[in-house]
Amino acid sequence: MGSRTAYRTCPLCEALCGLELTLDDAGGVTHVRGDRQDPLSKGFICPKGATLGRLDGDVDRLAGPVLRAGTAHTPSTWEDAFQTVRRGLDTVVQRYGRDAVAVYIGNPTAHSIAGPLYTGAIVKALGTRNLYTASTADQMPKHVSSGHLFGNPLAIPVPDLDRTDHLLMLGANPLESNGSLCSAPDFPGRLKAISARGGKITVVDPRRTRTARLADEHLFIRPGTDAYLLIALVHTLFAEELVTGPTAAHLAGRINGLDDLRALAVDFPPERVQGVTGVPAPVIRRTARELAAAERAAVYGRVGTCTQTFGTLNNWLVDVLNVLTGNLDRPGGAMFPRPAHTPVYRRRNRPFHTGRWRSRVRDLPEVNGELPVATLADEIQTPGEGQIKALITIGGNPALSAPNAARLDTALAGLEFMVSVDPYLNETTRHAHVVLPPPRPAQTPHYDLALLGLAVRDYVRYSPAAVPLPDGRPSEAEILARLAVIAAGRDGSGHSGETSECRSEHSALRCGCRERALDEMIITGTLGKAAALPGSPVHGREPGELRKMLDPGSPAEQRLDMMLRLGPYGDGFGADPDGLTLTRLRTEHPHGLDLGALKPRLDEVLSTASGRVELCPPSFAADADRLRTALAARRPAPGGLLLIGRRHLRSNNSWLHNVPELVRGSNTCTLQLNPADAGRLGIDPGDTVRIVSRTGAIEAVAEPTDTVMEGVVSLPHGWGHDRPGTRTGVAHRHPGVNANAVTDEQEIDPLSGNAVFNGVPVTVHPVP
Repeated sequence: MGSRTAYRTCPLCEALCGLELTLDDAGGVTHVRGDRQDPLSKGFICPKGATLGRLDGDVDRLAGPVLRAGTAHTPSTWEDAFQTVRRGLDTVVQRYGRDAVAVYIGNPTAHSIAGPLYTGAIVKALGTRNLYTASTADQMPKHVSSGHLFGNPLAIPVPDLDRTDHLLMLGANPLESNGSLCSAPDFPGRLKAISARGGKITVVDPRRTRTARLADEHLFIRPGTDAYLLIALVHTLFAEELVTGPTAAHLAGRINGLDDLRALAVDFPPERVQGVTGVPAPVIRRTARELAAAERAAVYGRVGTCTQTFGTLNNWLVDVLNVLTGNLDRPGGAMFPRPAHTPVYRRRNRPFHTGRWRSRVRDLPEVNGELPVATLADEIQTPGEGQIKALITIGGNPALSAPNAARLDTALAGLEFMVSVDPYLNETTRHAHVVLPPPRPAQTPHYDLALLGLAVRDYVRYSPAAVPLPDGRPSEAEILARLAVIAAGRDGSGHSGETSECRSEHSALRCGCRERALDEMIITGTLGKAAALPGSPVHGREPGELRKMLDPGSPAEQRLDMMLRLGPYGDGFGADPDGLTLTRLRTEHPHGLDLGALKPRLDEVLSTASGRVELCPPSFAADADRLRTALAARRPAPGGLLLIGRRHLRSNNSWLHNVPELVRGSNTCTLQLNPADAGRLGIDPGDTVRIVSRTGAIEAVAEPTDTVMEGVVSLPHGWGHDRPGTRTGVAHRHPGVNANAVTDEQEIDPLSGNAVFNGVPVTVHPVP
């Protein structure tokens, strides 16, 4: 048999690593290694990327759609599956209204081109306010912080790793996660380079993680108390007159709220918070001085800072520190990437708002267009007008990933109709009446619409599908576009109004006319707005002529080509002959294109109503009162423990646990606890222990280790593959235990609605 080589971006995490695939004559992936010609990753690969071939060829992946009858799922044709979806959604909408249909969008959707392009159209077509995503189990506090500070919830500063001299990192373990909200292939190498050039890395974490072991200094901190440490650092900068940012040339006159912030921080000196955080006051003061003295410094907080009761305050204070030290929007500090597909001429100065609508049961505010996943079970299980009766899930596994996941699992079983876009029958999709699997990774084109805006260098890469789709097999984009058409009520049995060629087709799926009409509407609408907008590279031009210039590929490729041409490096539809197009990217830069180091661009990013960085938004100042009250009342529960999560290098949430190579070795689902706590509780290594919280109880194997601070226990997330009705054989043989059976859906960060997974009160007992 012969073989050939194909190149693509790894779709398994946020690192954007380039891969070199070896394929056999049948299109199977026989070998994977890092793409040494990729200018960003330069051949780096992690254990997950190396097993992409096993994931691609997994025999448990669904080859086609399945329909549920009772508790069993049986194969279906694509057309029958889509017609079942149409009937199911129509029945619910006609009987209960559009808000009776909810949408859940999971983490894998961000690792695709189709997800960001089409999920918004599905939600808009449904006309529902019940949108839930993995964001409120992960990074929503960062979006809320950026929305209020900079006017844009997607304007997220990332640490300029390749030029910084001083990195203060909280709640992040990139040596295991490969980085998050900071896309950086070979994160370990980039961190080592900071130390090699004489810089310093300080890691703040309740565990001595792999990242903490690599750092120059590790500070243990009690879970859930990062906000106290961060505001004590702010206090120290003001008290010792170390604030330089407002007078820095690039920030002078660009900041509001400095005096209000100073007044807020007065009540949080290091001496007052040291007993709560576990970080000594002298260490807090020294950390602030080092941060201020560094020539180029960045503060970076990640998921551990988001999944706390003060998650939004944490992320606000991270960027406050970057501003106060003059390190926002400067080389070596915290900077805003400039993705190739995002135009820079659409800035609108207006306030960022949340709470445009509220959840029915718990009256929780909408944030960034969605409601907290922590209340999804409430909305399904509570009777009354507006009760959720149908659910569309696109990627994700909320039956494992949501807080108090056992309750949500039960709620899913009671839905009248459910459809899932997912390659597996997993803990969530086993409840679906219809499962629509996307193609294998090798059959799927790739462009990181969501992640390129978070890269530590400006960079762009497009990966065509390495293997063609079989006849009659819809692409992921076509599946999602068809769902949008169905949601809009335009997928009836007839073809009235279409062309004669369309009417002659045997199947609406093969015809695809309605899906093409959706893409055409988006393309013509976007080009029309761009042509009418002063400052656009195509201002005043004829949209119809622009339309004819687009890439001849699929509708999704045409939309991407349009975005690239209108973007900051684009050709402007011929205005810049050397500019970027999808054709040029595909043919001239198959390994990706380095667009240079991050550049200062605060003027492009700022879209607050004032046109300035709003350093002390009123809602954040009000929440600081909650912080102040909690500090005065905070008393540790006698004998109590606090549960935190844990990352594994060979895992990414729940969706890689069916690959044999990734569930062996260090990928263990144990309860880590400090030896002092183990001794106090009479627990020996290998003992089975029972972990109990308000919401439930689970059992796990104990692993005493001094890498966890006293009073803290840790379980990895994404496990619990022991449910009936799934078809993930490897995962089922290595089920682990679901940590989210003991997390609490009632505990959220009120500013963002984000779930609290960090610092969950539990008790631990040995099982006789």
